[in-house]
Parts: sequence; C-alpha cells; structure tokens
Amino acid sequence: MDTVPTFSGYRRENGRVGVRNHVAVIPTSVAASSVASRLAGDAGAWARATPHQMGTSQPDATRRQTERVLAGVGRNPNVGAVLVVELGTEEIDAGALADRIAETGKATETLSIREVGGTSGALDRGATILEDLNAEAERARREEADASELVFGVECGGSDATSGIAANPAVGEACDRLVEHGGTACFSETPEFIGAEHILAERCVDSEVRERLLDRVDRREKLADLMGTDIRGAQPSPGNQEGGLTTIEEKSLGAISKGGSSPVRGIVDYAEDLPVGGGLVLMDTPGYDVESVVGKVAGGAQVVAFTTGRGSTTGNPIAPVIKVTGNPKTWSRMSNNMDVNASTVIKGESLGTVGERVYETLLAVADGQPTEAERRRLEEFAVNEIMPNELAELEVRG
Repeated sequence: MDTVPTFSGYRRENGRVGVRNHVAVIPTSVAASSVASRLAGDAGAWARATPHQMGTSQPDATRRQTERVLAGVGRNPNVGAVLVVELGTEEIDAGALADRIAETGKATETLSIREVGGTSGALDRGATILEDLNAEAERARREEADASELVFGVECGGSDATSGIAANPAVGEACDRLVEHGGTACFSETPEFIGAEHILAERCVDSEVRERLLDRVDRREKLADLMGTDIRGAQPSPGNQEGGLTTIEEKSLGAISKGGSSPVRGIVDYAEDLPVGGGLVLMDTPGYDVESVVGKVAGGAQVVAFTTGRGSTTGNPIAPVIKVTGNPKTWSRMSNNMDVNASTVIKGESLGTVGERVYETLLAVADGQPTEAERRRLEEFAVNEIMPNELAELEVRG
C-alpha cells in the first residue's frame, strides 16, 4: 500500500477529527426551527442551523429515531459547539439531548423559547449564547490527521444513464482508495439495492452481515407492499426514465457502483454511528436524498460525495457535499454547482484517473477547500420519519 495521505482537521476531545468547525443550532421540533434558523443566520457563517419538519409530539419509535439523528448531528466532529433550541412543549427533552452531545467533550447549551419570553427573548438570549459558544469552538486548531480517520458518505440523486457508467463508479474508485488507506466509506438508500442485492450479498464479509443486508432489503419491500407498491416490478422514477434508465435493476446496479468494489463489512440502521476505520459500511435509509444524506452525517460522516446526472443542488449544513456529474451537459449547464467533472469517462478518460481526482477532491475538501454547495450555503436538512406502516412492521418484528 502507498503512503497514507493526510489532511488538516480539528481533533475533538473524544478523538474524532472534524473537517469543519461549525457551531450547530439544533431545534428539537419544527416549532423551534424558525428561531434556530434566524439565530444561525444572524450569527454568521460559523453558525449552522438544522431546521426540520418533526412535530413536538411523535410516536415512541419515531421520537427515538429523531433523537438519534439530532444527537448524531451534534456529535459529528465537524461541529465544535452546539446550541439546542426547544419551544418548551416537546416530548424530546432538550437537556437530555444536550447531555448526549456533551459526552463528546464539546461545549453545549440549551435555550427554551417559552422560558425566555418568546421569539424576541429567544433571539436576544440565543445571540449571546452563540457568541460564547463560538469563542469556545474557536479554541480548536487544525492538526494533521491521516485519511484513515475520514468517514466518507456517498449518495446519488437525479440519476441518468451517465450516473452508472461514469459518476458512480468514479466515486466508487475513490471509496476503494480511502478504504485501502484505512478509512470508512458508506453508501445507503436501501430501496436502490433492490435488484442488485445479491451482488452486495456476495461481497459481505460473513453470513451475519449478509443476512442483515438481505433482511433490510426484505423489510423495505414489505413496507412498499403494505402501501400497495411493487418496487421490484416497478419502473424507475419519471426523472430517471427521462435520463435514460429503463429498469429498477439497471438503476440499482449503477447505484451500488458508487461504493466501489471493497468488501461490505457491516450495515447499520438509519443515523447509527459509523465506525472509524471500518472499511465499506452500508446504512439502511430511505431513497429520499436529503434524509439519506442526513442519516450518514448523523452517523459521523465528515464529507459527502453526491453524484448526479440530471443535476442537483443538494447540500448539508454540517458536512461539505462534493457534487460529481457524469453528464457533459449538466457539467456545462450547472458547473457552478458541480465540483468534479466525471463526464470525461465518456470521452475515454479512465475510471481510475477520474476516481483519483475525486479522491484528491475529498482530501482537499477535508483540508478546508469549500465545495460549491458550501460557497452558496445550500444546506438542506430533513429527518426521516417512521410512518404508520413502518410502525406496524416494527411491532410485528418485535
């Protein structure tokens, strides 16, 4: 193996290394999301809000998942300090959530909108808290770290025929390089395993991982059946069809190529912790891009690569998102949203060469280079909600 490359990151008290040093403003519900967004917007570029759609009251399983996502986002090493904002009527306890985040050693505070006199009081008090938190976060200094400490989340959206032959396999090449250097790569969107799950199963390191993978695919199919949808017999989305994809199998084979060819060493549930130095690990997520990206960031991914053929502007408030396209028209039309042009594969450049370029971009971004999504503050955030049919399935499974 060649020399492991390095980057300059922020070493946290729990040993993890961040590639950014944000102060996160995390609302516990949709009722506190507007205030959180206003606080972060007024504070400056160092503050990042994570507004979401979840209500103040949720079924137990849904609430636990929401708590896991919000805690995971706060615990992500890209975050240097955290303010948890609540309306004050939520079932999610802001103090308990803050305690889970503070276990990492970072400064964490709470703010109750009701207790400080409503919106105006929350904005005034919150601004003061954020200044103090930023002063704490700024104590961190960049230090050299090995690529083995990176957790790299990969995603695809707005796919077309070029995604599976250029962008996705190029990102897969980068994932293989990172895994070879001791790091972690993760891809998700379980519905997009369907039709190609047997290939992933053959790559699993043991029977336990293989059975867990097939179980997650089976569960996603059963949930679709409960809604009267035959995923395996369905066609790709209208957008995918317009982009030249013809079958679910074709889409899935292209989708899984973004994970490279490394052995599958594990599969975790939505927003569960991703291991450092874990090799290739899958995450069981829905197919909705924003929720899927958030799940990986909550799991600890410091950087995300997002491939798109038809074009996408999706970003994330906590992790930099590297956009990769294999479509020359998309590169031409949306170059101010794209970071890597993989369409050169179609013109004859080798996947290995383009994959190396993606890997170099990953290391540069980890070292502080802003992505196009960061430059434009494109920061989508959504929490996956466990729906009633999923709750019923969970009850059946015990």
